[in-house]
Amino acid sequence: MYAKLKLFLIVVSVTEASVGLSLLFLPSVPFALLLGFENAAVEAIFVSRIAGAALFSIGVVSWMARTDESNRSLFGLLIGILIYNAAVTCLLVYAGVVLKMIGNLLWPTVVFHAALVVWDSLLLRGMPNEPRSGN
Repeated sequence: MYAKLKLFLIVVSVTEASVGLSLLFLPSVPFALLLGFENAAVEAIFVSRIAGAALFSIGVVSWMARTDESNRSLFGLLIGILIYNAAVTCLLVYAGVVLKMIGNLLWPTVVFHAALVVWDSLLLRGMPNEPRSGN
């Protein structure tokens, strides 16, 4: 269980930190690859930089937690990552199906985030019960 959890946190860390840095410094690249936008509005670029800072933070926290033992904080981190990946999966599907914003990496990214939802859920099911109870 621990090796699978560590691998999961490393994957989350590397992917989210790199996407976060991309959104911070080169926001036009993720826009083009995910949503097919060549020229995004200045407001969208600004908001994407805020999202980039948040993603970079998730990456850093995941990297720092990769060596932690099972505890309430790690359980909370996994729940947060699960919520994030579920929301991203739904939002990207909405962007593709309803809004017709489709870049070359949209559907592979949807599959990746959906896979992280499943992986995270399985890890949470395998965690000992003590992180869920108590103070």
